[in-house]
Amino acid sequence: MTQELTPYHKLVKSLSKDDIFERFPDVIPLERTTGEKRSDSDYEKTTDVVGSSSLFAGHDEEQIRLMAENCIVLDYNDIPIGSGTKKLCHIMKNIEKGLLHRAFSVFLFDSQNRLLLQQRADEKITFPQMWTNTCCSHPLCVPSELGFSMDSMNGTNIHSLDTAIRGVKSAAVRKLKHELGIEPEYVPASNFKFLTRIHYMSPSNGGWGEHEIDYILFVKSDGKVQANPNEVKAYKYVSAEELKEMFKCKDLKFTPWFKLICESYLFDWWKHINKLDDCTSTTINRML
Repeated sequence: MTQELTPYHKLVKSLSKDDIFERFPDVIPLERTTGEKRSDSDYEKTTDVVGSSSLFAGHDEEQIRLMAENCIVLDYNDIPIGSGTKKLCHIMKNIEKGLLHRAFSVFLFDSQNRLLLQQRADEKITFPQMWTNTCCSHPLCVPSELGFSMDSMNGTNIHSLDTAIRGVKSAAVRKLKHELGIEPEYVPASNFKFLTRIHYMSPSNGGWGEHEIDYILFVKSDGKVQANPNEVKAYKYVSAEELKEMFKCKDLKFTPWFKLICESYLFDWWKHINKLDDCTSTTINRML
């Protein structure tokens, strides 16, 4: 029996490329994207929400600066259509109107098959202080993280799943270094295993939220962790049983995407950590 779509799911599914550009005039069409990060001054001038600067009141300057990064704006089918600042993509009023972007979640296991968790820093604008998987972030709207060159924009294969996976793996290497200080030599892109994609939406605090198609990546590494305190408050390696015990603790809070992945997939994947080819899927798992 087919499950009826929620009103929000129906909205997101109904939006055409033209609809998205009409609703969100600050989204830059992909063919006009330069592949360069928008300047901080440009991002301060965005008109996505009147008075949106108040959303930054009391927040950390470095985290505010990172809101100028350009995320990959998607249609319902995970096709990149343009770029939008991290700020634009995470304002809940935009999310409620259907704005969708690409993300990735890394699950890093050591040689003992323990999962590396992080607790997000107090400084984080969205979901601060929450425990989550090893690294959760966004590929930038640049050639290396889109997975293709800007010169091939008129090509026929630039929007394939393979190119997208290549792009998010490149982004994962970058962010593991940025957040956890793990050197790229210990987590080369070729070592990551893509499992599936999760499409979810969740509000955060203070007018922010997430609406992402999230690429799930597994990697094994014993690379040294040197956490960035502006990104990571704490970290720890856990077994599957230890993670289950953490979920029982009412004092601990977890990010919504991590809870969704754990409830639906993680522990089964974990059992098959050495046979992940049996766990991969090209389907977008809709959790709206």
